[in-house]
Amino acid sequence: MRDYIKLQELLGYTFNDLAILRLALTHRSYSRQNNERMEFIGDSILDYVIAMNLYSRYPKCSEGDLSKIRAALVSQDTLVEIANKIGLGEYLLLGSGEEKSGGRKRPSILGDCVEALIAAVALDSSDIMAAKVIEQLFDEYLDNAEQLISKDFKSILQECLQSRKLGLPIYQLHGTDGPDHCMVFHMDCIIPALKIKVTAQGRNKKEASQVAAQRALAEIELFDAHSEI
Repeated sequence: MRDYIKLQELLGYTFNDLAILRLALTHRSYSRQNNERMEFIGDSILDYVIAMNLYSRYPKCSEGDLSKIRAALVSQDTLVEIANKIGLGEYLLLGSGEEKSGGRKRPSILGDCVEALIAAVALDSSDIMAAKVIEQLFDEYLDNAEQLISKDFKSILQECLQSRKLGLPIYQLHGTDGPDHCMVFHMDCIIPALKIKVTAQGRNKKEASQVAAQRALAEIELFDAHSEI
């Protein structure tokens, strides 16, 4: 079995069962026994731990800001940055086709593998230990999380959907009203895969689409909450 000493040092966790670690690193192109189910667990644990950390670290942030920051922290972009920091690509178990097509650097594969690693720690020991690993990996991001509030809602929504492997949101101008010097724009934001459609208004198309994206993020939060019941 491959030597995973360096990877475990960077994770801050030593596995009791290296077979679990190996499974977390196994892409579906390599074996029918792969990390896809572990991604599901890791994604849920990551959301919870990041939310709890943000709640305790930033007591002055509103619910909307906390949701916005969390979406940015668990986005594919952040997961890929973390994957690259720990050199995760070199440990991946890939099929020959995926190997030849650059799978070791593919963002979706790297991001999914980070989630699978989190699940692997939980399965090998406990949720508490998985939380410690997350806090270590995300420490720098958590410390500077408030800077993410300035990021626009459309970008946050796009990253949120990409992390879920869903298509981009659709923005449609619903209509306008009011006099020319004080016109109000009504914008729809549609996410077909989640059957979400929200409408917002603003003084121009840009403002209306930003508010619509913010409302769509809130609807996704509700969708997740209902799915967990």
